[in-house]
Amino acid sequence: MRRRAADREPFRETGRLSSGLCRRRKAERRSRSGQLPKGESYLRLFSIIRSHNLYLKLLLGIVLVAVITLAVSSAILFFYFNRIALNQVYRSDLDSLRLTSREAMSMTSTAQSLTFQMYRNTTITQLLYYTDPSVYDTVAAMQELNNYISSMPYLDSIYVYNPKSANVYVAAGAGQNGLFSKEELVDGDILQLLDKYTEYKPLIPIPRYVWTDGNRTKRKAIYTYLFYDAIGSPDNKVNSAIIVNIDAMWINQNIDGTGEMKVGQSFIIDNNGVLQFQEDFLSGLREEEAAKLAERILRQPEADYFVGAYGGRELLVSFTEPDDLNWRYVRISPYAEVTRKVEEMRRTTLLITLAILVFGLLFSWLLSRKLYVPIDRMANRVRMLEVEKRNSLFTIRQNFLRNLVLGRESVKPKPLRERLAALGISFDIHDGYRLALIAIDDYPAFNETRGTDEHVYKYAMMNIASELAMQAFEAETIDLGDETIVLLLEMSPASAEQLDEAYLQSMFKQIQKAVAEHLGIGVSVAYTAVDRQFIHLPSLFRQAAQAMKYRFHAGYGSVLYAPAAIVPAAREYEYPVDRERRLSEAVLAGKTDDARQIYREMMNDTRSYPVQAAYALLGRLKPALGQVLRTLEKNHGISFDSNPEAAWPAVERIETREQVDRWIDEMLLEVREQMEGRRKNRQEELIKLIDDLILEQYADPDLSLQLVAERMNISPSYVGRIYKQHTMRTIVDAIQKVRLEKAMDLLGQTHLSIAEIAERTGFTNASYFHRTFKKHYGMTPNDYRKGNASAREPESRA
Repeated sequence: MRRRAADREPFRETGRLSSGLCRRRKAERRSRSGQLPKGESYLRLFSIIRSHNLYLKLLLGIVLVAVITLAVSSAILFFYFNRIALNQVYRSDLDSLRLTSREAMSMTSTAQSLTFQMYRNTTITQLLYYTDPSVYDTVAAMQELNNYISSMPYLDSIYVYNPKSANVYVAAGAGQNGLFSKEELVDGDILQLLDKYTEYKPLIPIPRYVWTDGNRTKRKAIYTYLFYDAIGSPDNKVNSAIIVNIDAMWINQNIDGTGEMKVGQSFIIDNNGVLQFQEDFLSGLREEEAAKLAERILRQPEADYFVGAYGGRELLVSFTEPDDLNWRYVRISPYAEVTRKVEEMRRTTLLITLAILVFGLLFSWLLSRKLYVPIDRMANRVRMLEVEKRNSLFTIRQNFLRNLVLGRESVKPKPLRERLAALGISFDIHDGYRLALIAIDDYPAFNETRGTDEHVYKYAMMNIASELAMQAFEAETIDLGDETIVLLLEMSPASAEQLDEAYLQSMFKQIQKAVAEHLGIGVSVAYTAVDRQFIHLPSLFRQAAQAMKYRFHAGYGSVLYAPAAIVPAAREYEYPVDRERRLSEAVLAGKTDDARQIYREMMNDTRSYPVQAAYALLGRLKPALGQVLRTLEKNHGISFDSNPEAAWPAVERIETREQVDRWIDEMLLEVREQMEGRRKNRQEELIKLIDDLILEQYADPDLSLQLVAERMNISPSYVGRIYKQHTMRTIVDAIQKVRLEKAMDLLGQTHLSIAEIAERTGFTNASYFHRTFKKHYGMTPNDYRKGNASAREPESRA
């Protein structure tokens, strides 16, 4: 019977609203007939409105506000234009310089990762630790270095230095590229850096200039990163080193104003207090003046600006604080250029102010007339709304409690007790209390199917929650207007001693079950610990709302205890760029199981961070996966229906991880189905292309797996694996087989020497051909030729 009464409660509220509507219509009829209710306090308001002075009061009030506002704002702008202009230029300069600083830090991080990767590359280490590596190892290592250069446009060059080797290995997009002796090396300054390596920290950028041609007529600015090994060196020399040179253009691209003195001319002061790239950025100042300017900047530890005379001109100098590299970025602007437009702005401001004032006076006159005509009607409407509000105690209670939860009401003890008593709320603010937040699961779907009756369902949920909670507590329910309702539970000393957390969990489960059975709605609950000060109510609500976000990990239908659910921000979440790359590569390769596993690892890692980390992950993963699918569509001529950028809602609207897991599974399933249909045909075509290439290029001694992969524009590991899966042999075996077969034909049909045959069939030398031939056929090339000649002799005699 109690549940039936609760179910009828929303319709009772509808009846209350209907009765309020009738009262409002009666009040409107009385207002139109000139009859006003007795004792109404609005009689005085109506008499003022009908007085002749009201129009003048409205007009003068609006005009006075407009005039004072314009006068004050214009005066402030007029007298402070110079300061405003300087601050604007400084802020703009500071943002640009800090952007350059972040670019330098980003490039430093990239250089560190790149050098670590190269030191772990077994192919490149052949150059680092072997005095005379084989030609195959050298070619493979140089290919790896050139791959880095071609794939990373900001790289100027890479040097591999082995002091035991006579050569320095250079990979560059322009200029010297290959093996060079130390005397042939155009960039001879790098050898001096290596001799003085102790003066430089590893992987800290070293700004310098390098020659771009052998005649040393042109040069360019670069940043050099040293990564060396000097452990156990008896003569304090490096054992090996990798030097990465990054074009300064990529770091300095946000520094404007090179060449002649212009607005925004900039330069860098490194960690040693030395002006870098001074020739590019400080051409307008003498050397001693530039040094004096740098000295003044270094005396100030924080970002700031000042105005001073340098080079015969008054300059505005903006500079950053030292960054993680202990570098400072400085921009100088001619003061006259900065302030030249201030006078124009002042004159323009005066004209605009006068125009706005004239327009404001005209608008004020029209507005006051428009307000005067309907103001009597507005007053009647306000009175009727107030009467309806007084007659609807439930609405007033809800508004008051809602404002109390949201921190919009005063929580002073005495007025609060009086207000609660007046509204019939039996809460004792001196006792402890809890706050529980009940949220509708999958609210978008609920709103789409039942949105027209949402208020009825919300009232029913509130009644169910209060009915079950009031079996043990004094309880109040509040509709917050969105997908949530708040349940306040008074924790008197007696109930606090008798009822534990297990009971609360059981009660919330009963509420979830009852709402699901009677309304067909799933809900989740987040509740707080006991608090004994009502002033903390808004903060408890925010805590419960924050805990409700952890429904993302817990799933629909969860009951979350806020202090235990909220993960403290102990450390900053770092987006796993490497895993994203592996995930993208797995999807591109059709390895959907690997992609699913990587995604789950990425998502599982966010559990140890605040839930915002999961949303940040999805915010970056969504466009990344969309780009991967677009790449697959472009490369394979297929179309996907489950593109995250189109299929997923906005990240902030995703409620649970289960939704994302389902979307990811649907996307990967579609990728697998599409790719499996395309892969078989493509792989068969690929095998034929490889066989044709081997038959065509078998005489080329450089023909190898690497060359085949380059011609096919596919990674060596992938093309080698596919070929072996389809032919049960490696590409190297296939190349060798074709070469041996061609050699057998030449041995049997020509009188060419063994060395000529080896050269024509792609073997690097005759001895290697001799060993390979004997290994495969059990006889030497000469034996085969003799045997083949003796077999032909009887045939010719016959």
